[in-house]
Amino acid sequence: MKIDTIALHAGYQPGNGQPHVLPIYQSTTYDYDSSEHIGKLFDLSVDGHMYSRISNPTVACVEEKIAALEGGVGALCTSSGQMACMIALLNILSAGDHFISAAAIYGGTINLFAVTLKRLGIECSFVDENASDEEVEALFRPNTKAVFGETLANPALAVFDIERFARLAHRHGVPLIVDNTFATPVLCRPFDFGADIVVHSTTKYMDGHAVQVGGAVVDSGNFPWDNGNFPGLTEADESYHGVRYVHDFGKKAYIVKARVQLMRDFGAYPHALSAFLLNLGLETLPLRMERHCKNALEAAKFLESHEKVEFVNYPGLEKDRYHALQQKYLPNGCAGVVSFSLRGGRERAVRFIDSLQLASNVVHVADIRTLVLHPASSTHRQLTDEQLAGAGITPGLIRLSVGCEDLSDILADLEQALAKA
Repeated sequence: MKIDTIALHAGYQPGNGQPHVLPIYQSTTYDYDSSEHIGKLFDLSVDGHMYSRISNPTVACVEEKIAALEGGVGALCTSSGQMACMIALLNILSAGDHFISAAAIYGGTINLFAVTLKRLGIECSFVDENASDEEVEALFRPNTKAVFGETLANPALAVFDIERFARLAHRHGVPLIVDNTFATPVLCRPFDFGADIVVHSTTKYMDGHAVQVGGAVVDSGNFPWDNGNFPGLTEADESYHGVRYVHDFGKKAYIVKARVQLMRDFGAYPHALSAFLLNLGLETLPLRMERHCKNALEAAKFLESHEKVEFVNYPGLEKDRYHALQQKYLPNGCAGVVSFSLRGGRERAVRFIDSLQLASNVVHVADIRTLVLHPASSTHRQLTDEQLAGAGITPGLIRLSVGCEDLSDILADLEQALAKA
């Protein structure tokens, strides 16, 4: 099936006389005929749902759909995109380990990596995604266990060279983890370029309507976890009756471990209703992404030509430094987020934002409605000046999430606000 069809039909297939639309299984627990069967569930020797802290039928259908959209062997939904990043890394890193991340990523993720994981004894080295192979190679250590990047960085709109970083990561026997939130599998499937694990904040385009917070971890099934660097996946897990994930689950080893070990202990699983709402968003994802891309490109062209605009970040623009990478990884468009900086810095940026009438000033992005935000004073407020620069954020930078309204209305709102800025 093509991706538009997968978005509608993957995950849930009703049987004869069953509901046409994915049902909401609003239950914490499940009935079984025997203690023996429940024992087999806990031994992981049979499929089924034992408790909704680990799995739920509604959520499971959405996980299957997301895995199909990305071309992976399995997915795990989480309560937020941040938890998806957390689980993706903690599934293979422990205290004393190290990983490498692109510097141009979401501010909340930078804080997770640089502060919270550091408190747990896990160290992260940030690197400019435009650094040479030699500069990136120099950051690898004997205890390096992963490389991380965002397909489209939030809000710098840098395009991550997935194929190059996959090659560098694999040369050192570690996986590449890619946050594909902004691109979505409609515009880019990182597994096609060598990535091993994909994470999402499903709160964004996948949901698309600002009604649920969630995340997802997707496993490609391609990484050789038995290469000697990941004993947690090859040695017996005494917390699960001696299960050896690679031996017992093959290509699904990583995603099974993430569920039955980490999700079991963290309990950061989404509600059935949240998954139901997410599924509604996924069904229209290809249609919405086409409109977002079209509107955003025209908005970026308009801003690029305006005298009050210092610069525009949008890889779809021919003059953008990442245009060549956009053509390689995102040939059908690069989503609906545009970042631009106004001459005059923070004061003018704030006047512009406060003058908008159609666009909403909210701490969100990737909604069907046009949204705007000043990252330096909100989502990235906790970062140092050095970290802000690394993330490509200037005092006058504005993040514009172009929605699905009529294009003429969007441009008229930008024009009148710029006139007042």
